[in-house]
Amino acid sequence: MKAKKLDIVRFASKGKDGFYDTVKARARAYFDLHNISPYANGQMWVKTAVMLSLYFVPYAFILGDVAGGNVWIFMSFWFLMGLGVSGIGTAVMHDANHGTYSPNKTTNKLISHSLEVIGGYTVNWKIQHNILHHTYTNVSGLDEDIDTMGLIRLSPNQPIKKFHRYQHVYAWFFYMIMTLYWMTAKDFFQVARYRKFDLLVKQQLSLTRAMWQISLFKAVYYGYILVLPLVFADIPWYFVVGGFLVMHFTAGLLLSCIFQPAHIMETSDFKPPVEEENKRQMENSWAVHEIGNTTNFAPKNRILSWFAGGLNYQIEHHLFSNICHVHYRKLAPIVKKTAREFGLPYNEQRTFLKALWAHGIMLKKLGRMQPVPVKA
Repeated sequence: MKAKKLDIVRFASKGKDGFYDTVKARARAYFDLHNISPYANGQMWVKTAVMLSLYFVPYAFILGDVAGGNVWIFMSFWFLMGLGVSGIGTAVMHDANHGTYSPNKTTNKLISHSLEVIGGYTVNWKIQHNILHHTYTNVSGLDEDIDTMGLIRLSPNQPIKKFHRYQHVYAWFFYMIMTLYWMTAKDFFQVARYRKFDLLVKQQLSLTRAMWQISLFKAVYYGYILVLPLVFADIPWYFVVGGFLVMHFTAGLLLSCIFQPAHIMETSDFKPPVEEENKRQMENSWAVHEIGNTTNFAPKNRILSWFAGGLNYQIEHHLFSNICHVHYRKLAPIVKKTAREFGLPYNEQRTFLKALWAHGIMLKKLGRMQPVPVKA
């Protein structure tokens, strides 16, 4: 079957492009002035060890039957593993897949495969996140981060259904099962879709090879995460299954609460492409589009920022995804000042709770507002 080409859009080449050139120059000047590398530092490597330990130490306790049959202690181990999954997702594999640990590609590639350890598939993640999400943030049909198969409406440019009226209530449940669906079925559907749109070519993969890889990774994952605890933990099987669900519910909700308030907000412009000379084109340049569809939150919360891999500085991450997240806090004032100079928005929520509340309000709004007509 011949692959189809993705119906991509082009970004405007004019406008406030001076913003991106200026902010990049100022970021380079910051690193030169302080004589530091934009890659991982010692703090990042310590965090990596902590996040991996948060996942593997409780797992070792489960296999070692440290709980001694106490259900609450047993479940607490799974809960900690859920925190570990979230931490690895935001603060370990995320940076590695963006190539920001080291200028050495082998180092980044090795650490990036921590995603397979927690049940994912690196190839799919890079296509969905690095290529589609970071290029076409909030563009319906291209940014798969806002594609929920119609269950949740995350853009005013998507069709509306009657049940969306209640999505601000039920969306949190689907957020909880996000990683469970991802680690079980999503990768298979996703890689087939990427083959259809010829997105596996740059990864030097055939669909058959990708399917075999995913099947192998999933078999190993479910083998060690479920089968081994069922064999070695001296506790009824249903508590093992329950603990596994606790881990995924914890990770899914945490990851969603970190990523969703970064883009699905009332301040995001969600501008769709327009048809110009038989081509689909965005009104703004890429950098202006990104800053208009992204929101920071809780900039003064050092603990949250540490655990969330600096992704509360989502604006800095989208503009500088090639820089390790440990530097975002220092880059944020530079980006904010430059954005203001160029008359651009710098969307920011003061606290994490306010960001979640604002996201909930946006979910409610999206569940009621009619689709925005696309300008021709």
